[in-house]
Amino acid sequence: MEVGLLGELGIRAAFGLSALGAIIGGAIVGAATIGAWKKAILMKKAPSFLLLAFAGQPFSNTIYGFITMNVLMDAAGRGALNEFQLLFMGTFAGLGIGAACLAQCYCGAAASEMFVETDGKGYGHLLIIIGICETLALLSMVFTIMYA
Repeated sequence: MEVGLLGELGIRAAFGLSALGAIIGGAIVGAATIGAWKKAILMKKAPSFLLLAFAGQPFSNTIYGFITMNVLMDAAGRGALNEFQLLFMGTFAGLGIGAACLAQCYCGAAASEMFVETDGKGYGHLLIIIGICETLALLSMVFTIMYA
């Protein structure tokens, strides 16, 4: 089945908006991680590479957007969704994944700061909070896939 322009926009929006959230979030958490390393050095502490877990978190969200885009392309090829369904599903899935990534990165930025100031205490708790935000991105992807 041939997909119109609006359907194509929706399909691509699933990935594009996810990636946009990851890019903006990556800049936020990356800058915070660099700042935390700087603070550690100024405090005469070794900069911990555990902070890379916070800085690397946006990558998974682009994968979720890519998977969602591919599922929507497949649904379009089967004729399972019309142009407007593709537009809205792709756009809102991308927004959901991208917004969850921004939330995740803001939490990661705060976690980087806390990790350095508390000498690494609470690392598991910090990862749990970040994982909660990650779950929101996953749910955006999964619910879109369920209805595609």
